[in-house]
Amino acid sequence: MKFYGKRALITGGTHGIGKAIAVNLVQRGCSVAVFSRTEKRVNETQNILNLIGQDNICLVADVLNEDSYDYIRDQITKKWSGIDIVINNIGGGGRWGSSDILKTDNEVWKQVYDKNLTASMRYTKMFLPHMIKNKWGRVVTITSMYGNQIGGRPWFNIAKTAQTVLMKNLSKNKLYSSSNITFNCVAPGAIDIPDTGWDTMKVKNPEMYKNYIDQNIPRGKLGTPQEVANVVLFLCSEFSGLVNGACISCDGGQGHV
Repeated sequence: MKFYGKRALITGGTHGIGKAIAVNLVQRGCSVAVFSRTEKRVNETQNILNLIGQDNICLVADVLNEDSYDYIRDQITKKWSGIDIVINNIGGGGRWGSSDILKTDNEVWKQVYDKNLTASMRYTKMFLPHMIKNKWGRVVTITSMYGNQIGGRPWFNIAKTAQTVLMKNLSKNKLYSSSNITFNCVAPGAIDIPDTGWDTMKVKNPEMYKNYIDQNIPRGKLGTPQEVANVVLFLCSEFSGLVNGACISCDGGQGHV
């Protein structure tokens, strides 16, 4: 799998799954643009990517800030003609609020919706004309196993399901599909990422962590960002031309227990 001459945007690409995807692509000749709201992570990621390839863009931006969309577009188009691969990775909200919706502010619903669906829609729309012009493109959205089934906090479940529907809907468009553009989802289960909820549980409540894995994870361990990134790499490649509108589970069977 080689991506020389291709350019990719990975939203939230400085940590966890997004960072693993960025490294995977750069190692195979792709130039990538990544952004997140944490300057330290942006700088660390830039250092790692620049050891592999020099033609990359690393930016500090918060997707919940309306101005960030124009900023990201302007910074990318200033250096490149456009983007060939969009990875809608930024998201979150699965642990926000309370399990009781009566105790959860309406702002939680809005922010989770905006971080997941709105960002996916806007960044896809932003660079789709370039893909149509070049007769090639890949859009991969990182959803969740809760984008395929009922479960999790309702605002997260709804936002992830909506992302899945968006990709499936776009895959049915004849102009896009006939231009060799595909739209797919990867739906991870529980992934072991530093400085996230699972990492905190593992340290602060190891018994609860072990019980969760015993009861919910058939293979006995959480997934890794690299395992998810490997599936994304395939969907970005020429090998996946017939895969369009798919939502690929990447959960070790967790979503089917």
